[in-house]
Amino acid sequence: MKTYIGIDLGGTNVRVAKVTEFGEVLSQVKGPSYGMEGPTKVMSNLKEMVREIPGWKDCSAIGVGVPGPVDKKSGSMVLSTNLKGFTGYPFADELSKEFGMPAFVDNDANVAGLAEALVGAGKDKGVVYYVTISTGIGGALIVDGKTVCGRHGFGGEIANIIIDRNRKKINNLNAGAVENEASGTHITRKAKEVIKDKEILHAGSVFDLADAGDERAIKIVDEATRDLGQMFATIACVCDPDIFVIGGGMTKSADKFLPAVIENYKSMSHTALHNTPFVIATLDEPGIIGAAMLPMSEGI
Repeated sequence: MKTYIGIDLGGTNVRVAKVTEFGEVLSQVKGPSYGMEGPTKVMSNLKEMVREIPGWKDCSAIGVGVPGPVDKKSGSMVLSTNLKGFTGYPFADELSKEFGMPAFVDNDANVAGLAEALVGAGKDKGVVYYVTISTGIGGALIVDGKTVCGRHGFGGEIANIIIDRNRKKINNLNAGAVENEASGTHITRKAKEVIKDKEILHAGSVFDLADAGDERAIKIVDEATRDLGQMFATIACVCDPDIFVIGGGMTKSADKFLPAVIENYKSMSHTALHNTPFVIATLDEPGIIGAAMLPMSEGI
């Protein structure tokens, strides 16, 4: 049985694990990533953590999930907003030279989607589209067990898809970008702007208020579910997946918004696409498992 080192590297925290080819986590260490302190500090910390994993030398390869688009051919990040100084850094080469085994790098949403496609909710499906809806909205296209990143590393990125160009511009994304209209962060923002007499902790609070009949919350949820339905219909026009797998924090309230998203998807997509399954992600640790499975998806 083959085993791999998986690294889930974020701007704040990092996890390193030894994972089997079947997605079983055998051992794991966690710690701060020092993401804003530059490559020297981050890489030194990573190398120490890998060496803390029992039997790391027995692993076949290393896979890393990072918060940003990746050029898979060079094994480097294209954009590293949350990891200072890592744009263009030879991430994969550095780890490969240090540990004497192949190393691969991909975007964190991509590796989570890869895990769900290989051993999770999308197992045995040829074309899997993974969407995470949480603080932001991320996506990953997995075809025949491989992530599709595209020429510039932005393949599968859906946050900037415009669902209504007449909405106000919020940040560096397009005006009407779906992330700024239907992510957990922005559902919460919209609710706080108009619901002053209730405590709004997160998107779940808005779904609960809508479920209880609050007209203001209902309006926000209706708009968000239309926006998400349009996003899924747009994705389906491009790649017509065998299955949509939905992950992220908002899935905790899936029963209160996903049925409406699916109905809106059907109203905006071709009839032939209406039977595409929408399922909730099943893995507890998709980031670390998917990172470890990057080498396996490359035939290692």
